[in-house]
Amino acid sequence: MHDYIKKNKKNIKVARNKNLLNSAVFIDGQAGCGKTLLNAIVASLNKVEILNYATEVENLCILKNLNKIDDDAVQSMIKIQMDNVLYETMMSRRVNFRISDLSSAFNDTKVLTYINRLFEKGDELVPKKIQKLKPILHFAVHNLLPVSKPLFLSLKNKVKFIEVVRHPLYMIIQQTLNHMNLAKINGSARQFRIYLEINKKNIPFTSLSFYKDYFKLKPVERAILEMHNFSYLSEKFKKENSKIIKNLITIPFEDFVLEPKPYINKISKLLKTDPSSKTKEVMRLQKIPRKKVSDGIPLDIYKRCGWKPPIKNINEREELIKRRDFVIQQKANNYYVDLLDKLSEKYEKKYINNKSYKI
Repeated sequence: MHDYIKKNKKNIKVARNKNLLNSAVFIDGQAGCGKTLLNAIVASLNKVEILNYATEVENLCILKNLNKIDDDAVQSMIKIQMDNVLYETMMSRRVNFRISDLSSAFNDTKVLTYINRLFEKGDELVPKKIQKLKPILHFAVHNLLPVSKPLFLSLKNKVKFIEVVRHPLYMIIQQTLNHMNLAKINGSARQFRIYLEINKKNIPFTSLSFYKDYFKLKPVERAILEMHNFSYLSEKFKKENSKIIKNLITIPFEDFVLEPKPYINKISKLLKTDPSSKTKEVMRLQKIPRKKVSDGIPLDIYKRCGWKPPIKNINEREELIKRRDFVIQQKANNYYVDLLDKLSEKYEKKYINNKSYKI
């Protein structure tokens, strides 16, 4: 360590005072909540940039939650990361051209823009380009909200946050499969979020609250506990931080896919932009609006995550019962089945029971 730092550590702060970022939208939620669908639609809006993933920001926020990093350091690192992503995206250095990926430029309505940027002048011309175009960075994040305080404190009004929620029974299969995959050889090696070592054993940060029982639980039971904890911690965070999360909206998946227009208007207002000429086409490809919540599109990634086409002639309630049967088939203990039922009841009471459609 430098001698000056040793002598003056308390007086030194990590700083990032000048920024390139104009605005950034983060679309957050649990696995299986429907973020992928919403990301495709948001990416079609005017000024919104191609989908990126914010693993670095997620891990920085987790480190702060664990008290492993100082406030000035985490906030400066988030600012640097945002500016770096924006700078590189404006030259297509950070654009994914892998055709089969959901985040591929070839799945984006602005694909020609990203191809053209490969051949345009960049570097020192980029800051002026950003000032002129006022692009909106676009990120998909996973279970970020409960630990997102550093994000809101560092970016302030520049951060726009969309929380996607969904009926627990529509998420349980994918989350159970995720925990099954984590148990495979190299399963955790493909996960790039922070793990914790407790008593010489590694567990995901998201499983911290039940670390003592983690290795005793079935994958479906871990999924139910994580779902319960994330829902509780998200609501707690919103209540305790209402002053700093003014640019946050919550979108229930069921409501959105059946009656999307009010939410498209809300998102446009939040981002201070408008739907483009391509937005309706993207919605059509995503089967929005739809007559039934489960009427999704048969993408391979959805199938790998447990999606199956809806059964004809069964109603929304029967679709949910089918998913609850999966939990029973996984031999979940009655305690966890009851916990899932309570989560479902709470969700329906808050987001569904007063709507025009029924389940």
